[in-house]
Amino acid sequence: MSDPEIQAAIANQTSVTKTIDVVNTDRTIGARIAGAIARQYGNSGFGGHITLNFKGSVGQSFGAFNLPGMTLNLEGEANDYVGKGLHGGAIVIVPPALATYNPSDNVIIGNTCLYGATGGTLLAYGQAGERFAVRNSNAQAVVEGAGDHCCEYMTGGVIVVLGHTGRNVGAGMTGGLAYFLDEDGSFPTKVNPEIVKAQRVIAPAGEQQLKELIEAHGDRTGSQKAKTILANWSEYLPKFWQLVPPSEKDSPEANPEAVTEKVLTPAQ
Repeated sequence: MSDPEIQAAIANQTSVTKTIDVVNTDRTIGARIAGAIARQYGNSGFGGHITLNFKGSVGQSFGAFNLPGMTLNLEGEANDYVGKGLHGGAIVIVPPALATYNPSDNVIIGNTCLYGATGGTLLAYGQAGERFAVRNSNAQAVVEGAGDHCCEYMTGGVIVVLGHTGRNVGAGMTGGLAYFLDEDGSFPTKVNPEIVKAQRVIAPAGEQQLKELIEAHGDRTGSQKAKTILANWSEYLPKFWQLVPPSEKDSPEANPEAVTEKVLTPAQ
């Protein structure tokens, strides 16, 4: 936040791009910048754009309280609480360029990511830990796997998981939609059925929503898993489950028979 170029971009609502090395003692990266923007413009009034490119292993709460007009790119890995209170903008996390492992099979972000998020986008080329998207109320995200309690107490937004999940998925989930790729047929046994319904992607609007998020994920992270899914869409689409809480059962994304209300205009 002490960087004069960032200060000038905030003051003048212009754009700036910075590249910064990070280590795991660097915590809550981005929060002070978001605070400075909010003090001057509120949560959604900033007209400039700040792009921060990081490299390394970062500490807790990376991108906490991120606002529209902020893009945080990380090449490396992040600890717990990525995107806590995320309100806008984008967080994109990819493994090191020289990594020799398959990113889809490895964890790249920690536990309780997107806790209390109210907007924005998170794209992570790798797996998330436990309690991913807990209390998420409007953020969109794509990850390539998640631990136990995914989408716990979720009230809004859209989550896509392109791989395995742990147990107790959707516990207390009252809003939003979530899509899970189930390649081994085990997903239904992992869902907490108390509130949500697990169904295949049966609505054209739901298919479009899912495909667009995977396309964005592939474009922004270079995910090979995303590219494979998109190149073989007719094969992969039937392998996805959609979690639908009661509040979304009549949404066009979940119900192909949903009728969008027409807006009537006064007669001329």
